Amino acid sequence: MILAIHQPQYMPWSGYFHKMASADRFVLLDNVQFKKNEWQHRNRIRGPNGAQWISVPTTYKFPQLINEVGIADEGQWRIKHLRSIEACYRKSPFFNDFFPKFEAFFARSFTMLSPCNIDSIRLLAECLGITTPIEIASSFSVEGSSTERLINICRRFGADTYLAGAGGRDYMNMNLFDAAGISVIFQEFDPPRYPQLWCREEGDFIPALSAIDLIFNCEGGANAVIMEGARP
Repeated sequence: MILAIHQPQYMPWSGYFHKMASADRFVLLDNVQFKKNEWQHRNRIRGPNGAQWISVPTTYKFPQLINEVGIADEGQWRIKHLRSIEACYRKSPFFNDFFPKFEAFFARSFTMLSPCNIDSIRLLAECLGITTPIEIASSFSVEGSSTERLINICRRFGADTYLAGAGGRDYMNMNLFDAAGISVIFQEFDPPRYPQLWCREEGDFIPALSAIDLIFNCEGGANAVIMEGARP
């Protein structure tokens, strides 16, 4: 069984869902250090003037974990994000198919970042047709830190293979995985190209946006497009 682990991000990009689709079980590691101004509270979508940020305002205070970070600004950010998505994608071919799902998401009240991110991940996975079971790390007890924690999570779910991000080579202790009898494979993914709204010429395509962009532009084939990004 292949298990993948990743911090819960806000409206993640296609590579995040390639990793999820390539695993038999996906664990959201929400009880680790929050990183401000990275992908844990923001992402990018595309409008007529190029890429633009949608950011969730937080009440983060060092050294809070992801699941300890609150959301500021009450509901104003939700209104802004929904309006931005509508403005960017109302002319996209599959806007009417999926926009009601985003309206339902942003109609909900969130006071903490982690549940917001988790629900945004579930939303995009549903739109992409990805059914990999999702587990939340803070809902169960696992000892250890760094590589030891990853191994113990694999053991908890009976995984014999760990799917790591490409950057995992820089920080994981491979000897510990070998000693535990758990194989490690690394994600190989190039952001795929697809028909993108507002893309007027070949060099105008913007890769690595939130999967929101892929969903509104490539419904039905969106998951297939993600898997095309896999490198042999």
